[in-house]
Amino acid sequence: MQLSLRAANDGDAERIADILIGTRATFMPYAPSVHTEAEVRTWIASRLLPSGGVTVAESDGEVIALVATMVEGDVSWISQMTVAPRLVGKGVGTILLAHAISTLARPVRLYTFQQNHGARRFYERHGFRAIHSTEGEDNEEHCPDILYELCKD
Repeated sequence: MQLSLRAANDGDAERIADILIGTRATFMPYAPSVHTEAEVRTWIASRLLPSGGVTVAESDGEVIALVATMVEGDVSWISQMTVAPRLVGKGVGTILLAHAISTLARPVRLYTFQQNHGARRFYERHGFRAIHSTEGEDNEEHCPDILYELCKD
């Protein structure tokens, strides 16, 4: 599979929404979205993409994955990282994560749900360590989550 990375643009909003919605339905039935599909699509077009920091992976002209990053104070964040469900386990996430890490100052942090065992294994395999867990009191879904960090070497 030939893969290229580029900055997301407004024309990617629908495909990004399809990937995020499909991933949640496929891999996170324990954490159903508290937002309608229309609300998710509006958020992507009006908030996520305009905020910058979104990189997409393309194969054969199709957006197949994304990573969204931001910096708050002295901490870099991966706020979204998603691969189209049919391509999970094919190395796309590894390439996208390596790109994000190469562009961010450490420490790099991210949250994932405790029940998202695949994501947890993935991030741990790439050097992230759990530094805090909650019962979900601070997330919209109220699902237990874990804060991961990739520290300085």
